[in-house]
Amino acid sequence: MTPSARIQAAIELLDAIIAAARDGGPAADTLIARYFKERRYAGSRDRRAVRDHVYDAIRRAAERPDTGRVAMIGLTQDQPALAALFDGSPHAPLPIEPGEAGALACAVPGWLRPLLAAPVEQDALLGRAPVDLRVNRLRATPAQVAPLLPDATAISGLPDALRLPEGWPVEQHPAWQDGLVEVQDAGSQWIAAACVAQPGMTVVDLCAGAGGKTLALAAAMAGQGRLIAADTIRSRLARLEPRAERAGATFIDTLLLDQSHEARGLAHLQEQADVVLVDAPCSGTGTWRRNPEARWRLTPARLDRLVAEQARILDFAAPLVRPGGLLVYATCALVDREGRDQVAAFLDRHEGWIAEPIDLPVGRAHGGGLLLTPGHDGSDGFYFARLRRQA
Repeated sequence: MTPSARIQAAIELLDAIIAAARDGGPAADTLIARYFKERRYAGSRDRRAVRDHVYDAIRRAAERPDTGRVAMIGLTQDQPALAALFDGSPHAPLPIEPGEAGALACAVPGWLRPLLAAPVEQDALLGRAPVDLRVNRLRATPAQVAPLLPDATAISGLPDALRLPEGWPVEQHPAWQDGLVEVQDAGSQWIAAACVAQPGMTVVDLCAGAGGKTLALAAAMAGQGRLIAADTIRSRLARLEPRAERAGATFIDTLLLDQSHEARGLAHLQEQADVVLVDAPCSGTGTWRRNPEARWRLTPARLDRLVAEQARILDFAAPLVRPGGLLVYATCALVDREGRDQVAAFLDRHEGWIAEPIDLPVGRAHGGGLLLTPGHDGSDGFYFARLRRQA
């Protein structure tokens, strides 16, 4: 592919990504993979260059552009040399017309900016994310793993965490293949630590998804006790089984719940759990470093639906906790409505609960919980709170 043809390919991909973001279609990575599967002539350098163009354009524009061409013309403002590649040659985009507008550069959509928690450093939300690992104590110790990964560095305060440079191909390494490490952002590891799960406990991960935090809880429990991973989406839970087998966490039980009728499926666990983790569906504003296109998918109406769903999940999670037990609420979001305000509303609705301080060497106290941000903590953005049911 010529350099100009790479620009045209990026425009075509951005058109597809913009449409998918508008209509709830596949993620950008999926669309990129499909695009090149149908174009075998594109070499590895072509694929890498086109992907870089696409993500550079996505990162610089918080507001969803109308077209891929608008997005790429906007990118020429940051990378002026690209403008000459709009030359109208075969397989190239048409020349940029005088006064033809490109997408504006900004980090946060204008409507969302005032809703972010006040301490959030907005310029840091789109930095490149490293590869964070959690050493799996069911298989190995950090001392055993560290020599296998000489490029890794320790993460202060997290004894089982290691950090590799962005893009490091960890899943090709035997340490991952043998279950010695799991890919897990430091923020997620801090949330698992806040659960203070212990061997012999009954622990419920209520929105388990593919089970990243479930596996961290399994390691903290040393494989002893009862650990239940629940979700309403079968395909997500199905991804946990091979991960758990690789990690040696074979004592995990999975529980598929019926959407909107979760309480019925959880009735047998009422007042049984020492810890319930609610890692709730959220806006994903804390994960923009890894998923910048999420900004193009989020709307005020979708945020309203997410906030209502978070409250509903908290309400059917609470009865599962035994007197004296913990409900840990977490979101990978930096919007106060999803974090600080959601916790305050829960405490208003439910008597006999308190938000207790979380003694961790990370984050900033915010309302009843802790706020982690990329700019302050070097992790993805999270809000989490530890709620104690009084005995």
